[in-house]
Amino acid sequence: MSYAERIGVEPGKRGGRPVIRGLRITVYDVLGWLADGMTPDEILEDFPELERADIQTCLAYAANRERHATVLPASS
Repeated sequence: MSYAERIGVEPGKRGGRPVIRGLRITVYDVLGWLADGMTPDEILEDFPELERADIQTCLAYAANRERHATVLPASS
């Protein structure tokens, strides 16, 4: 899946973290709201500039990053 249509990094915006469609809302923001128990409908109500596809893309982006994360061996 290509995230370029919805997620990008812009120097100087939100510390270089991935933002959604050039907004000042980061992937981390959306994931944090979901982790705190907000539903997608609540997020969309509070942030009408977002689209449902933005939330789904954030989840897919996070899953992809986790899939490619480097696992270090446990130290003894």
